[in-house]
Amino acid sequence: MDGKNFGLSCSLGMEDDSLNLSRFLDKLFREWEDRKARGLFHHDISCCETKVLPGERNFVATLIEGRDQKKRPTEFGMNQVLQPFDSGKFNFTKVRPEEVIFRFCETDKDSAQYFGGAPDTISASSSAILINVSPIGYCHVLLTPKIQDCLPQRIDEESFLIAMYIAREARNPFFRVGYNSLGGFATINHLHFQAYYLKVPYPVEKATTEKLTTLVNGVSISQLVDYPVSGFVFEGGASLEDLSDVVAKVCIFLQENNRPFNVLISESGNSVFLLPQCYAEKQRLGKASQEFLDMRINPAIWELSGHLVLKRKKDYDEASEPNICRFLVEAALSETEFQELKRCVLDFLTVSDACNLDIDS
Repeated sequence: MDGKNFGLSCSLGMEDDSLNLSRFLDKLFREWEDRKARGLFHHDISCCETKVLPGERNFVATLIEGRDQKKRPTEFGMNQVLQPFDSGKFNFTKVRPEEVIFRFCETDKDSAQYFGGAPDTISASSSAILINVSPIGYCHVLLTPKIQDCLPQRIDEESFLIAMYIAREARNPFFRVGYNSLGGFATINHLHFQAYYLKVPYPVEKATTEKLTTLVNGVSISQLVDYPVSGFVFEGGASLEDLSDVVAKVCIFLQENNRPFNVLISESGNSVFLLPQCYAEKQRLGKASQEFLDMRINPAIWELSGHLVLKRKKDYDEASEPNICRFLVEAALSETEFQELKRCVLDFLTVSDACNLDIDS
């Protein structure tokens, strides 16, 4: 596919995959297609040009002209990762009822159950999956844990575990779940994750890694090597809950220290990428390259992972692996900054591991 346009319907291979989808993903696709047929999206993603760029990494570029003008505007400052929820600004309790695809909550049963004909309103106890009205990929949705609790955009252990469960329930490596912190190009300060389906590997998923340590619960922590964005990779553990707990703890550590970050939940919850960044800070200080400012790319989790959404035909036609790498390097921490952050994170986890050993003993 190098250097060639391909229709998203072909790249997704929906016809080939329809018999192999999990029950959850099959239902999600059908409901998303229903909302598309009703004309609820700002654009038809199946009509947007997409290509895999030639080169070693195979970055994916999608052209959605004017998407930044159509999507909901950011209504908060980008210099603070933790900010209080503001009911006066847009939040997901204000979406149209038809934008709600699923409502769900925890049960005592081991298997998932699905009920048809549920009302559009969202109950106080439930989490929800909503359509993203400005999609960048097939079945682009928003996961909103405990939506009526009006939680701000900040990670906690329980909400992150819900996102991990959704990734596991999909049982498909091409359906990834992502998270953007405030300052990491989240645009709504109401707790949410994103997810969509793209049947190509993300460049970050193919990147070389170097192991840093293994915790007492078996969770392995590595760092990305020879990728434009520095970051951590978490895998293993005795259970999905163990893996989720470690990643959530590191996210909480970062947000409490006002460090913007992005998260990619990959391989049905078996692998998690945590990517700290500083592009909003560079913008605020006037240190961002004008070349990339003119392109109006916001380096959120999908961009950092290797799927770039471009808003101008010129940028799409001229997109190349070297230019994308230069942009991602600008968004990422410097080598010195990442090494210092890595030291702090590993020190934090060492103390946390010691505390867990004391509790277990």
